[in-house]
Amino acid sequence: MAPYDDWNRVDDDEEDELQDNSFYDAKRDVILFCIDCSPSMLELRPDPEDESKMTSHLYAALDSAMNLQKRKVITGPNDSFGILLFNTTRRLDKSRTQGSEIKKSMFLYQPIGPLSAPVIQELIQLLHSAQEDPEELRKQFPPTESRVAMGDVFTSCNWVIRDGAPKTATKRVFLITDEDNPHPSSKQLKISAQTTLEDLAQAGVVVEPFFIQTETKPFDVAKFYSSILQTNAFVDDDDSDPSVLSESISISRIEDLLSQMRFREVTKRALFNIPFELAKDFTIGVKGYGLVTEQKKGEYKYFVDLGDRLEVAIVKTGQLDEDRQTEIDKSNIVYGMEVVGAAAPSNDDDTEADSMAAIKVVKAGQRPFYNAEEMRSFRTLGLEPGLKLLGFKPRDTLKFEDNVKHSLFIYPEESSYAGSKRTFTALLKSMIKKKVIGYARGVLRRNSTPTIYAILLQEEDVNEVDPTGFHIIPLPFADDIRSAPIEEGYIASDDLKDKARAWINKTTIKSGYVPDSYPNPALAFHYAQLEASAFREEFNPDAFEDLTEPRVDLIHAKAGKLLKEWKIELANDHSATMVVPVTGSKRKAGGAAESISVVEVKARFEDGSLAKFKVDQLKAFCRSQNLSTSGNKSDLIQRVEDWCKLH
Repeated sequence: MAPYDDWNRVDDDEEDELQDNSFYDAKRDVILFCIDCSPSMLELRPDPEDESKMTSHLYAALDSAMNLQKRKVITGPNDSFGILLFNTTRRLDKSRTQGSEIKKSMFLYQPIGPLSAPVIQELIQLLHSAQEDPEELRKQFPPTESRVAMGDVFTSCNWVIRDGAPKTATKRVFLITDEDNPHPSSKQLKISAQTTLEDLAQAGVVVEPFFIQTETKPFDVAKFYSSILQTNAFVDDDDSDPSVLSESISISRIEDLLSQMRFREVTKRALFNIPFELAKDFTIGVKGYGLVTEQKKGEYKYFVDLGDRLEVAIVKTGQLDEDRQTEIDKSNIVYGMEVVGAAAPSNDDDTEADSMAAIKVVKAGQRPFYNAEEMRSFRTLGLEPGLKLLGFKPRDTLKFEDNVKHSLFIYPEESSYAGSKRTFTALLKSMIKKKVIGYARGVLRRNSTPTIYAILLQEEDVNEVDPTGFHIIPLPFADDIRSAPIEEGYIASDDLKDKARAWINKTTIKSGYVPDSYPNPALAFHYAQLEASAFREEFNPDAFEDLTEPRVDLIHAKAGKLLKEWKIELANDHSATMVVPVTGSKRKAGGAAESISVVEVKARFEDGSLAKFKVDQLKAFCRSQNLSTSGNKSDLIQRVEDWCKLH
């Protein structure tokens, strides 16, 4: 297999470690909405939110596109959008510019371009008109009598993306339709669609399907699309059934369309693309993805006021010579450790060449210096980015406490090494059969530190939409692990455990936790304000909904009685109310305070003898009840008295 040398796709000289989103956020995302305008998509139906109004599938699709663009204005302002409608007789009018060549019975409503408020507001006005007049969309985009060939649809998508998308962007097509068999009697049109879709894939375009179904019109992906859209990277020539589309992509309720798009809003961008050495002269290519990433607010930008307009200021970082007030070349900067008591360098060298030569030859009493390349070699030990398989061990050798940092997910990459998918699949199947995990040494990026990784396989789960691949878990070195002090703890009684288990089972989420359904409330509130400001809309803070707030009424209805029983049992358990004070390391022998319970504190409060407790006992009790421990003894007694009055 030929080597792959282009590791340094990003100039990351200043980055020390692998970052989850620092270097790939700048890559643009291009989304082209490809929406069906057939009569069934334009058919009026009762609005699920307001039964007095009428809506259609086309309205819901355009509304989802509008909402997604509004959100992208804040979260991805560098991204591009476009809307292509097919199965419509509308032609290009003189007031609009098509910008791209497309097939017949198609209309490019929004050419692919950067997100902008005026373009989105135009779509908002169209949707407002459709709300007032349900027939507005049929007037604007009259449907065709016969369906257009899907091969022509994919070809037009290719042309539109080719003309409007940046070369380095990730390109996706959101296909929205309710017709599961557009060409029931033509095998040639089906082959043509598959061929043109392969052309899209070769151009780096991914098709994300959103199939709409209703009770009266179900959507069967096996009729047409399962043989056209193949999303599994592990399909090889020997597979008898290449149909890998899941039934879950069919949307039973049209109001779920936007929520489904939210899950696919952020494209999957690889963190690294490196070789995986399985043996000597036997290497495959893999891509790595970060499954856990902290979402943060977008970086602010500087603007220059030019009077008539504002321009984004170009931020440049460099090293400045204070004496000459000139920028220093990076290649001339050297690094070294400051040594206490080191002798001052001699002034015998006058020329710059002699000074640079003195850096390499370290004289007695002088400190050593290194250039950037040498400093990088200290970190990477001279290793190039890549994974090297070290061996295998039984699964039970991997302990829970070994996972000190979140794992990364690796997937085969065929473009760098031919045959990577087939070899990757064979390795995974063999590890499943033998029930083992792998160990590998890895340098994931040019500036990363070599790390030992545990390779944990993941089998495909169609129901959970989990792909097949490997999780690589960074294992800690001996220096990274500290021995935790072992302290004796109290063990709850069996009755207390049973009562706790009862209400936990009642409040457990049976369907599983989906992080995308619970956005960060602080970020969501921040973005809602920015969105209202960008589109000059009125923002109502009281209307903001925090989806992370617990549903107290539902919890009480399900487990209220069980929670009361558990609290009564907890209050009667002596070990649950014991407080062990934390004493300082320098306390003399015999100075440790005895444990005090809530019952004892309340008894002393009723007798008015709280002053008999020691300061460390009072502080320990306050700490156990989330009270402040600051102040002198009188302040602590007053704080405990206030707590007893409330409880």
